[in-house]
Amino acid sequence: MKKIVMLAAAALLALGASAQEVIKIGIIGLDTSHSTAFTKLINSGSEEWAEGFKVVAAYPYGSQTIKSSYERIPKYIEEVKKYDVEIVESIAALLERVDCVLLETNDGRLHLEQAAEVFKAGKRCYIDKPIGATLGDAIAIYELSERYGVPTFSASTLRYTPKNQELRSGVYGPVLGADCYSPHKAEPTHPDYGFYGIHGVETLFTVMGTGCVAVNRMDTPKGHVCVGTWEDGRVGTFRAIIDGPSIYGGTAYTWKNKAVPVGGYIGYKDLLKEVLKYFRTGEVPISKEETLEIFTFMRAANMSGAKGGKIVTMEEAWKSGQKEAKKLLKAYK
Repeated sequence: MKKIVMLAAAALLALGASAQEVIKIGIIGLDTSHSTAFTKLINSGSEEWAEGFKVVAAYPYGSQTIKSSYERIPKYIEEVKKYDVEIVESIAALLERVDCVLLETNDGRLHLEQAAEVFKAGKRCYIDKPIGATLGDAIAIYELSERYGVPTFSASTLRYTPKNQELRSGVYGPVLGADCYSPHKAEPTHPDYGFYGIHGVETLFTVMGTGCVAVNRMDTPKGHVCVGTWEDGRVGTFRAIIDGPSIYGGTAYTWKNKAVPVGGYIGYKDLLKEVLKYFRTGEVPISKEETLEIFTFMRAANMSGAKGGKIVTMEEAWKSGQKEAKKLLKAYK
């Protein structure tokens, strides 16, 4: 009898330890389909790699000015409730309940303010694309991340398409150049590419790596083509499809395999695996330098577009972003 009691006590202790090991996740922003997709993948119990994690709470807001975003919120609130997610009234209330945060707000203009609150609380935070609405936002967010000692990262799911990871790792040999494309849905509240075209820009940097030094852009009503020159002489292009199919992909050029198709959209699993790994370890899979170079590329492309296609250096674009970030950070002294 004594032995049975001891075994039962041990089992209860094991169950308690197991419960304590669950990493509790909170979501900020139920105005994007990413929020519901991530919740389903994590909480459904169908994915072994998501074991030990649970989305437990969500603060639904969220864009209040982008109609296509805020109209989704009531529906997405009901969807996440099906997975036992508590809806809270503030970010502060969310942070009391969770260990880590998925910052999913579709409006990049809100990310700096929201991320600052998460960093101050010392919570690990993945920031969905775009990390901020502008280069200045992105610089300021990383500044606060370092100030509060909370490493963060942001990424498009296109980065983790297996083909793109193979290209990045050198499976097909060194990448000599690449042409990548994605839809560009202009959003008046954001500079070009930051709101959506960033998928194609990040694909380009995933396969090419960093080192871009100058950009120029050509525009037509049907699309834009942004040409980047890398410091080693390589050339990479991003085609922003405005009037055309919603497709993602491209071509990478290597000595070993000549022309290699660049991977397109295949879902969120591979990205989410990296996010959960970061939540567990605190190690970010993408450097701030690479993400900031992506935003500098987009700023340079937009500056070039405003100048009728004139070549703009990345240094010039970076300096303009630094000035913007300096002004933004005055509110966070």
